[in-house]
Amino acid sequence: MVVYLDNNATTKIDPAVLEAMLPYLSELYGNPSSMHSFGGQVKTALEAARAQVASLLGAQDTEIIFNSCGSEGNNTAIHAALAAQPEKRHIITTAVEHPAILSVCKHLEKKGYDVTYLSVDRQGQLDLMELEAALTGGTALVTTMYANNETGVVFPVEAIALMAKEYGATVHVDAVQAVGKLPIDLSRSAIDLLTLSGHKLHAPKGIGALYVRKGFRFRPFLLGGHQERGRRAGTQNVASIVALGKAAAIAELDLAQGTDPSKGSVPSEAALRDLLQRELLATIPDCEVNGGNSPRLPNTTNIGFKYIEGEAILYMLNREGICASSGSACTSGSLDPSHVLMAMGLPYTILHGSIRFSLSRFTTEAEIQHVLAVMPGIVDRLRALSPFNNDQADWLQERDVALAT
Repeated sequence: MVVYLDNNATTKIDPAVLEAMLPYLSELYGNPSSMHSFGGQVKTALEAARAQVASLLGAQDTEIIFNSCGSEGNNTAIHAALAAQPEKRHIITTAVEHPAILSVCKHLEKKGYDVTYLSVDRQGQLDLMELEAALTGGTALVTTMYANNETGVVFPVEAIALMAKEYGATVHVDAVQAVGKLPIDLSRSAIDLLTLSGHKLHAPKGIGALYVRKGFRFRPFLLGGHQERGRRAGTQNVASIVALGKAAAIAELDLAQGTDPSKGSVPSEAALRDLLQRELLATIPDCEVNGGNSPRLPNTTNIGFKYIEGEAILYMLNREGICASSGSACTSGSLDPSHVLMAMGLPYTILHGSIRFSLSRFTTEAEIQHVLAVMPGIVDRLRALSPFNNDQADWLQERDVALAT
């Protein structure tokens, strides 16, 4: 039995999505830019997918650019925003962004840009007063995630966008973890640019999209042909685009059903997440939900188990057939503590023992019950071996902070 609770890293392709894309990997192989009808029918499918993605976001079809992934979307958005206002050299972001944002900002600092990294509190939330104090007329861009990939904490992106607009800054939102999980209506938003990635909502890896608000002075990041209305060169990945369109349509339907009182107000994955979280806290002492008092994604819980190492927990979970994570998949292999949890100021005894469980609509109650059955024993065995069985070990956190600064 495999229990897959690492859906913030990637999701299973929905069977209906796979079925929709398969013809475009076999008999419908025409180039959508071709003049002949064989390619024309492929272009029709591509534009239908664009409409499906736009509908999920409350956007117009012409505001959607297909690309390869969230990292490409984030890189494109940042560089496009800076190109639109070359006289401005200030960027604002947060300390808990995905590496696809932080790495670009660090690179731009070396190029002479001034970057402000907003802090978060113990619950993973931003202080909007800190944002307001950082904004100036020289701020070119405010780039922030919609929801954190490790804790699921949701940021007030609409309030952030309105504040940034008062100073003439472009607003980009990395919504890779939020799209398909939270209702989004960009027709009522001040957001200029928004990134999404297909493999986070049951489409394949290697496909993403960037929303560009109508009228925004967009400069393409990838130059070449005239695909995507001249805004992203390269022959489109039609099969995956069709898949993303289908996944978006399914997600839109799920969100509508989840908010319809006649069909139940709580999506099943949220109910299962709450069951998992509640029972783990009830049966295992000395653990807590990181960011648990903030608004969070309905599928995510990040729990800190005191006095033990997260990597050891993951190893023992894996032996039970359970897939979870101690942080971002894009930083796996690093022995450094999570930069997100570090920024939240968590004590050492929780920082190194935190596990992210992320569910999907395919998660079953039987799978959650399996986790609940094995997790207390795993924690007991590891704590029996742990030399850090009290809070005096907090001096180690002070050491980590000192090493990081």
